Amino acid sequence: MTQHDDPSGDSAHLDPNAAPWRNFYGRRNGKTLNKAQKDYLREDLAALTPGAVGWDVNPDRNPLDMVTRFHGKPVWLEVGFGGGEHIAHMAQTYPDVEIIGCEPYVNGVAMLLGKLRRARISNIAVHPGDARDLMDVLPEASIDKAFLLYPDPWPKSKHHRRRFVTQEHLEPLHRALKPGAEFRVATDIPDYVRQAVQEIPQAGFEAQFSVPAAFDFDDPQPVSGDWDTPWDDWLSTRYEQKALREGRKPHYLTYRRV
Repeated sequence: MTQHDDPSGDSAHLDPNAAPWRNFYGRRNGKTLNKAQKDYLREDLAALTPGAVGWDVNPDRNPLDMVTRFHGKPVWLEVGFGGGEHIAHMAQTYPDVEIIGCEPYVNGVAMLLGKLRRARISNIAVHPGDARDLMDVLPEASIDKAFLLYPDPWPKSKHHRRRFVTQEHLEPLHRALKPGAEFRVATDIPDYVRQAVQEIPQAGFEAQFSVPAAFDFDDPQPVSGDWDTPWDDWLSTRYEQKALREGRKPHYLTYRRV
């Protein structure tokens, strides 16, 4: 069925090339964009897309030509870049690496585009939509490193299936990553840590840290351990700063794609 059809209707089978039904949760739009942000979206975004990602332009889901698009350089992926602080920092720190950022929230995309223009950063591609659509067309073993930083926690138990650390998202990510590629996860939510620790290894990732013996999977609470130390090239984002102000403990989880 398409993203626009009623699942119970006969129209679900009319267009074999239409996008499959994928529920999307979360915001796509926030407060009204200012003129400069609208200009960034209109003038800059099209040239920064990673390639033919959308179902309207790539209904057969042909793999992206990564060599042509990224000139044979290593390619990293950040899922949900928020306001773009981290991805912009990494692009400046590693100018010989290309980074694809996924973010469906239009206001966050506009914020990143402003950072890129002001700092003249040229090694970032932007997919302003669902990361699953991008992973559909990423060639197998084409990504050298991935980041999932302060993702939406979906705190209610009935919403845990919406979290990125489920097999629906992790399996295509595993396919897109190169063997041995690093996958970094940062979160301030103990139950998100619990789900990550349980689900990520099932998708073919190996933890590069030890889960503290005191961590209670039935009642997750902040516990000190290997996951206390951020990465050497880490930039604390505004989401992390908010968590620290509100007394929540950051966790930094590193995995390797097996």
